[in-house]
Amino acid sequence: MMSPTRFPEFNTEQRYDMLIGDSWTQSTTGETFRCFDPYDDVEWGHVPLADIADVTRAVAAARAAFATWSQTPAYERAAILSRWGRAITDNVEALARTQVHENGKTIAEMRGASGALAATAEYFAQLALGPVGHVIEPAFPNHEAWTLRQPIGVVAAITPWNNPLGLLGWKLFPALAAGNTMVIKPSEVTPVSTLLLARLGLEAGLPAGVVNVVTGFGATGQALVDDPGIDKVAFTGSTATGAAIAQRVAPRFLRTTFELGGKGAQIVFADANLDLAVDSLVKGIVAGAGQACNAGSRLLVQAPIYDEVVALLRQRVADIRIGDPLDTASDIGPLASRPQYEKVTHYLDLAKDDGCELLVGGRRGPEIDGVGTGRFVEPTLYATPDSASRIRREEIFGPVGAVIRFEDAEDAVRIANESQYGLVAGLWTNDLSRAHRLSRRLESGVVWINTWRAFSNNVPFGGVKSSGLGREIGPDALLEYTETKSIWLGLH
Repeated sequence: MMSPTRFPEFNTEQRYDMLIGDSWTQSTTGETFRCFDPYDDVEWGHVPLADIADVTRAVAAARAAFATWSQTPAYERAAILSRWGRAITDNVEALARTQVHENGKTIAEMRGASGALAATAEYFAQLALGPVGHVIEPAFPNHEAWTLRQPIGVVAAITPWNNPLGLLGWKLFPALAAGNTMVIKPSEVTPVSTLLLARLGLEAGLPAGVVNVVTGFGATGQALVDDPGIDKVAFTGSTATGAAIAQRVAPRFLRTTFELGGKGAQIVFADANLDLAVDSLVKGIVAGAGQACNAGSRLLVQAPIYDEVVALLRQRVADIRIGDPLDTASDIGPLASRPQYEKVTHYLDLAKDDGCELLVGGRRGPEIDGVGTGRFVEPTLYATPDSASRIRREEIFGPVGAVIRFEDAEDAVRIANESQYGLVAGLWTNDLSRAHRLSRRLESGVVWINTWRAFSNNVPFGGVKSSGLGREIGPDALLEYTETKSIWLGLH
């Protein structure tokens, strides 16, 4: 059981309200569900379970607000986003601790993510003030033409549990900066942090109905996607769920942004700085307990240094501190939910069936000293015999990596590109000519060279293949929430 001081900022029996229009409200049915702290499985909070009627009200509120918000001068929208960003900065600790209690990530990681969220708000506040179209000289005389970028309308944002606010911010702030309104359906694992963020938005001056939050499970998200008042869907989650959403919205030709699964390849050549490379290899599977689409879960190591790198990986993984995510000494916390724990531990069993060689780790739950019976899996690496290994092919979403030997650059590219996913990849080499050449050939939306998990709000992020459609952050993200209109003028 948790210590009585673990929840000093919460009344664990608190009832939370959804945000619909100008009202903080319970669901139409009055039904609720609970959150669970991943560290010790303690229940906390009572969150509304939204039904179709609640979703309909939220979409109607967003539609009504769109008429005004889309016509609000850009500088006014930008000012509200800037104030919202400052409010986030003032409340980083509350936002971070709430997310730790929801998904079990370490307090250091959630503080960093909450601070980055404020920067995202400010970036899109500034981007809102930029050009909204182009003047074009047509191909014939006595005419002028120009384009406008105009908001799409009401956006449905369906967000994940692994980084609930950071990945929401990548959708929320560009959408609002462009003049759209939004209905958010957060993961049922992490609803409270989103409700807190929405409250900060209202306090920053956000007009009623511009942002609405409906809480619930998959049925709530399905009702939102199916609502005829929705103009665009922005989703982060599994590739399977993304495909299901795409099928549902295709007959209505809705605009979509999908940020889906990943199986990132980190490629280490013999000439790499091994200290830096190995540190990043470990961080690539340990960060967020591996529950990240940008995890570097395939570790490709060139043959001449394979044994040396494996030895270094064993040393570094042995130093990883597993424990209470609210303890700043912990490097890795528990997995976010019981189903996720069961999924990851199932893959540990599959690795044995597939003939994978355990290199380091492999313990789970009560097998790990000092963490009780929580949902912990220690960082685990396997040598995989061939491409048929499920550890090597499938997204596990846990601190588990496949170590793969390669011979040369052609072999590395072939192995990296064998995945159905194409979100992130990394190259570790001091030969920058080779790095430039290979970065063009890797089937990935993001390629990091001699670094890993580098993010900046002005650099687009997104995948190819089964990893998604569209881009988040960067100037491209603002375009994802606008339509181009061409206007002609005849000069007679």
